Amino acid sequence: MADFSHYRVFKDHQVSEMLPHEGSEHRGDADDPVAQMAKSLKIDIIKLTEDTIEFDLVGVDAAMANALRRIMLSEVTTVAIETVWFADNTSIIQDEVLAHRIGLIPLKVDPKKLTDVVDGEETDQDTIVLYYNVECTNEKVTKPDGTEGYLNEMAYSGSLTWVPQGDQEKIFPDGIRPVHDDIVLAKLRPGQRIEFEAHCRRGVGKDHTKYSPVATASYRLLPAIDFQQKVTGKDAKALKEMCPMNVFDIEDLGGVPTATVARPRDCSMCRECIRQEGWSDRVRLRRKADHFLFSVESVGAIPPEVIVQEAIAILKAKAVKFRNLVDDYNM
Repeated sequence: MADFSHYRVFKDHQVSEMLPHEGSEHRGDADDPVAQMAKSLKIDIIKLTEDTIEFDLVGVDAAMANALRRIMLSEVTTVAIETVWFADNTSIIQDEVLAHRIGLIPLKVDPKKLTDVVDGEETDQDTIVLYYNVECTNEKVTKPDGTEGYLNEMAYSGSLTWVPQGDQEKIFPDGIRPVHDDIVLAKLRPGQRIEFEAHCRRGVGKDHTKYSPVATASYRLLPAIDFQQKVTGKDAKALKEMCPMNVFDIEDLGGVPTATVARPRDCSMCRECIRQEGWSDRVRLRRKADHFLFSVESVGAIPPEVIVQEAIAILKAKAVKFRNLVDDYNM
C-alpha cells in the first residue's frame, strides 16, 4: 500500500510550536503580571485606511487580545434604526422582513452627540428621524448597464432623508445619511410603493448586531520561521517555489545564494515548506505567543481607529471597576 504520510498537513513533529512571551526569561518581576505587561505592551499601526486598520498588539496574552476583539464587536456604541412605522408597503417583501433589512443599514452618525433614551420617552437629544418614500412608475429609464427599466424599480438606501428635530441641524451640521447609498431594500414593479418613518437611537452590538461597528475584527499570532540549517543553491530556489505566500527570498551571502525569511507576516502556516520529506528538519515554524496581528474593518459608521480607541477605553474602564470591587471586598 502506498505511503501517504508525507502528504499529511499535521504531523507530530510539524505542529507549530509557541514561542514564549518576549523577554520573559529576563524579567525580574515574574510574579507581577501587571508590571510585565507595562514593560512589554506595545501597539504598532501597520495600515490605516478609511474603512480598515491593521495593527500589532505586542506584550499581552490571548485573553487580553480576545477581550479587546469582543469589545469591538459588541460594546462600542453606534446609532442604528430601532423602530419603523410603515405608511405604505405594497412591495413583495413583508413589513417585518423589510423592517429588519432597514434596521441593518449603517448610518453616518456620531453617537457621542446623542444621549440614551430614558424610560422609552424619545426626544430630539436621543432620537434621529428618517423618512422614506419611493414609488415605482411606468416611466421607462436607461439603467447604468445600458438596459431599459422602470423608474425606481430598485428601492435604494440613498432615498432615506433626514428630518431634523429641535436643534439637530446645529448638532449635526454635515447632516445624517446612510454610509452607502446603493443598498437595495426591495425590488419594485410599477404601482408598488414603500413609505415609512424610521427612528434611530444609540445601542451596542450585544443588544443587536445592527449596532456592531465592525464588519470583521480578527487577530492571529505572528509567525516565527527559523532555519535549523542554511538552505542554499538549488534547495533555496526550491524552498522559494514551494511557498505559495512568497515568504522566502534568495540573497547572495558570501557569494552563495541563500534562502532568507523576507515576509514572515504573510505566512499562513500552510506548512507547504515542510510537507516534503526532510524539510521539517531544516525549517522550523512557530508563532510568537504575545504578538497579535489585528485586522479590523469598519462598516463605515465610525472610523476604524476610533473603534479601537473606544474599545481600549471600555476595556480600561472594566479593569478599573473590577479593581475597585476587589479593593472594596478586601477592606
